[in-house]
Amino acid sequence: MTDLPVPPHQPSPVTLRLSAGGDPVDGNFYDQVGGRATFERLVREFYRGVASDPPLLAIYPEEDLEPAIQRLTGFLEQYWGGPGTYSEQRGHPRLRLRHQAFTVNPDQRDRWLRHMRAAVDSLELPPLQDATLWAYLERAAHAMVNTFEE
Repeated sequence: MTDLPVPPHQPSPVTLRLSAGGDPVDGNFYDQVGGRATFERLVREFYRGVASDPPLLAIYPEEDLEPAIQRLTGFLEQYWGGPGTYSEQRGHPRLRLRHQAFTVNPDQRDRWLRHMRAAVDSLELPPLQDATLWAYLERAAHAMVNTFEE
């Protein structure tokens, strides 16, 4: 068997752009989408939906949703490359473990996703960032299901 020469590394000819013909993607996702202000808008819009959905709202232990708003905002901004305040204040995210105390079934997951989809849509992100954010949120929602009972 003959060893074939390995060609020298060539940079990728692919350039990811914010939109068709738009600026190239630069920086981390947190910066690309507008930082904390964007995640605050996302989470507040999401929780407006949660507050109007009694079956989903019932799994939130606090009457006041503000602490949940702050936790989710902090988590998302840290996950996407922003400040590490969430872990500094609360430790490792351990999402599944933190949600085990709550009954999360497929109906609640679907309700969560419906409100989160509306919140993501309200941001009017460029297609690449929208798809990236949504793919993560969808995977996370499916991972939180811990029962198939009503």
